[in-house]
Amino acid sequence: MDASLEKMVDPTLAEMGKNLNEAMKMLEDNQRKVEEENEKKYARKDIPGPLQGSGQDMVSILQLVQNLMHGEEEEETSQTYRLQNVGEQGHMALLGHSLAAYISVLDRERLRKLTTRILSDTTLWLCRLFRYENGSAYYHEDDREGLLKICRLVIHTRYEDYTIEGFNVLYSKQPVIYISSAARTGLGQALCNQLGLPLSCMCLVPCNTMFGSQHQMDVALLDRVIKDDVESGKLPLLLVANAGTPGAGHTDKLGRLKELCEQYNMWLHVEGVNLATLALGYVSSSVLAATKCDSMTLTLGSWLGLPAVPAVTLYRHEDPSLSLAAGLTSSQPVEKLRALPLWLSLQYLGHDGIVERIKHASQLSQRLLENLKNLDFIKTSVEDELSSPVVVFKFFQEYSNRDQTSHAAQASTIQHPIISSERHVYDTFNQWLGEQLAQLVPASGVDVVELEDEGTCVRFSPLMTSAVLGTEIQDIDQLVDCLKMKIPVLTSTLQLREEFEQEVRRTPGLLYIEDLSWPGLGVVRYNYHSDEKNDDKQEKELEKINTELLKKLNELESDLTFSLGPEFGGQKNCVYIGMVTEDLDVSELVETIAATGREIEENSRLLENMTEVVRKGIQEAQLQLQKANEERLLEEGLLRQIPVVGSVLNWFSPFQASPKGRTFNLTAGSLESTESMYISKAQGTGTTPPPTPTSSLTKQRLPGQKVFKRSLRSSDALSETSSISHCDDLEKMDQRAPALSPGQEQGPLETQKLEEQKEVAKATTDTEATQSDQPLRDCTEAEEQGSQR
Repeated sequence: MDASLEKMVDPTLAEMGKNLNEAMKMLEDNQRKVEEENEKKYARKDIPGPLQGSGQDMVSILQLVQNLMHGEEEEETSQTYRLQNVGEQGHMALLGHSLAAYISVLDRERLRKLTTRILSDTTLWLCRLFRYENGSAYYHEDDREGLLKICRLVIHTRYEDYTIEGFNVLYSKQPVIYISSAARTGLGQALCNQLGLPLSCMCLVPCNTMFGSQHQMDVALLDRVIKDDVESGKLPLLLVANAGTPGAGHTDKLGRLKELCEQYNMWLHVEGVNLATLALGYVSSSVLAATKCDSMTLTLGSWLGLPAVPAVTLYRHEDPSLSLAAGLTSSQPVEKLRALPLWLSLQYLGHDGIVERIKHASQLSQRLLENLKNLDFIKTSVEDELSSPVVVFKFFQEYSNRDQTSHAAQASTIQHPIISSERHVYDTFNQWLGEQLAQLVPASGVDVVELEDEGTCVRFSPLMTSAVLGTEIQDIDQLVDCLKMKIPVLTSTLQLREEFEQEVRRTPGLLYIEDLSWPGLGVVRYNYHSDEKNDDKQEKELEKINTELLKKLNELESDLTFSLGPEFGGQKNCVYIGMVTEDLDVSELVETIAATGREIEENSRLLENMTEVVRKGIQEAQLQLQKANEERLLEEGLLRQIPVVGSVLNWFSPFQASPKGRTFNLTAGSLESTESMYISKAQGTGTTPPPTPTSSLTKQRLPGQKVFKRSLRSSDALSETSSISHCDDLEKMDQRAPALSPGQEQGPLETQKLEEQKEVAKATTDTEATQSDQPLRDCTEAEEQGSQR
């Protein structure tokens, strides 16, 4: 490419293309370096400073741009964001902006000829490509600006004196603009604000509720609304229809809407992602009807993966003066240079390249739709199963026959609460599913969308994302594989939620928190029982216990995720449990949470009482030591207290007194004498501490089995003969093991064999057989401690 640039006649154009290539290469190289760095420190040069008097070279300026593009994002989050891979066609679009600045300095006549050629070529190519005959084009940066100019054109056309009298002519007949309720959010309000019209001039047309797609405009209802407006003295002005709604991607009945607009002399404007399929060889009849509309808006940048190219509004109108008044055309040649980036990109791609990109996106959606049909618990919402550019799907578990009967029997009393709570739960699960799929397969471009009837769904719109992200067939296959992995998790979690709630409500000390917006098994809180009347202190203690409980649960070797819940909107002092699998033992999980919470509460109370117990023990020790000193004085006599006489008396007749000290037993919380310690030369305890309690319901696990997991069916399906033989071996082993005498020890070989037999029996027998060996081990440990003493 550098060689071809050198052959150019104009050296300025060659230098411009060369500089663009060097700049893009430098930014891309810096992007790779940033991705390789794990940590990036805040640089002093990022702080804004005064403008340097001597200026900077291009390399320094581009380095500054690089820091501004990626520095703040890496400081705020740990994720690394990649730039769009613009490719050669993207370089052509970026080159168009540089050429526009260069062309604008040409002389006026040459500039007029060049801009007219660029504008006419681009308009002709787009009209032929999207089957829009005899159309004009308006190029704009904001995709809503084209519709805004069309509205002004229609106002100038329907109100002949609008140019002279302005808004005064709107008093006689108030204009009405009709927009589908499935249109983009805020579109009607934005039009009214820009046109200076009241919101009463905007009419939202509902979608079908009985027949047809629930995302299509209700034509019959629209007809009645227009008749009522005409009878009330209003002027129907314009209808905005969709060829691919922003949410579900459905197309309105454009043929019937066009007939209705002709009947009431209204303007029909169409927009939507499905307009891209007009460039294909086969086009559905519903989308093909868009070629007869009065205007349409095309967003080629997202369809073809072209950065910084304008959107295009194609329209048909015979009066150029009104188009000029509405702002659709301009007498300034510089305004026409907006089409230059698109003019360069279309020539680079060619007709076949444009069609191939749109066709590839349609094939991706069709591939995903075919795979979704074979998946259970996945419900799709597409307009045409044969060719649908947008695929919307959601996780939904149908009722069984028995559940349907019971659900219908209770519908008369609890229909609305069940539907609302059930839909809320499914919305939460589908929100989690969409986020997981987007994170696992970022090249797919799936996102989460909120629909009025279906609720939260996952949307795949390759026409808007595939060209930008470079989505391929293998990405769709990977997306389907990830979806297959997540469906069992969703079904298991949904089925075990009710069981978890019942177990928590039956367990004392635990409180079930209903949070329908949490995608997981549920939310539980350990209740702290205290007589403390101070609410702040009780709240702090509750937070402390539940925080420690969360820490203990995360330390367990399990596949579950425990957290404090969402950062915003979640309940305080709770433990949130994430998604689970079908082999989860809910009862063991709830029991472990309750037992761990009680242990933490007991330890917390012990620490609270420890200070008071130690303080009282010290006071009591001081009193007893003072009393012991007084008794010692009485035993020694008065003469021994005199300095000189006492020394002589002690030398002739030493006084034998046993030391009497005190030791504080933290376990018993009492003072004990140290006489026994001085006699035996070893400190002993008055009472043997109780053994560490073990849960009687502790589940026996196989080697490698994690907590909260039920045993697999294959491991439980042992034959009766093998089970009996293991039990017999265990009994024989216990009979052969003699009781150990206080000084007797087993040989190392016999001990090793016995331990091996115990390990084998432990993996195949129940808890009682395991506990039968416990006294033998306790006896051995006690003997070892005695020998050490």
